[in-house]
Amino acid sequence: MYNLSCYNPSSFIFVGIPGLEKFHIWIGIPFCVIYVVAVVGNCILLYLIAVEHSLHEPMFFFLSMLATTDLILSTATVPKLLSNFWIGSQEITFSGCLTQMFFLHFSFVVDSAILLAMAFDRYVAICFPLRYTTILTPQVIIKLMGTSDMKLTAWEINQAEILGFELIP
Repeated sequence: MYNLSCYNPSSFIFVGIPGLEKFHIWIGIPFCVIYVVAVVGNCILLYLIAVEHSLHEPMFFFLSMLATTDLILSTATVPKLLSNFWIGSQEITFSGCLTQMFFLHFSFVVDSAILLAMAFDRYVAICFPLRYTTILTPQVIIKLMGTSDMKLTAWEINQAEILGFELIP
């Protein structure tokens, strides 16, 4: 008897919800509606923050970053889910699964970093109201979020390489 397990499979099979295969079309409708509402709502929020000059403040900058990560999160998962439910495309390649997992975890951690930065923003606004504009300049906010995103990406790539995934051929 031989072990036929594969360390690096070429694809995975989604089974959906076993026993409810005939209802997959109906189960997909709420996911589609919620996805469309999330995409449209976040795009409207991003548009309003970009157009309205009174919203060019740190708090709204953080809200726009949260909207962007929400778009990344929903777009990384829901389209494949809907193709599984509606088209019956139950197979995902290994690289597609790895990419989906990367963007899923990336958006979760970036959301946490943004919420931490928002908490720091409120702390500075409450404890040092007179020095708020000198402490939290747009350059400081960009540096704060940029360094946390770069460190996160480097860490995730390092973890994938430790696990033996070849990300760059």
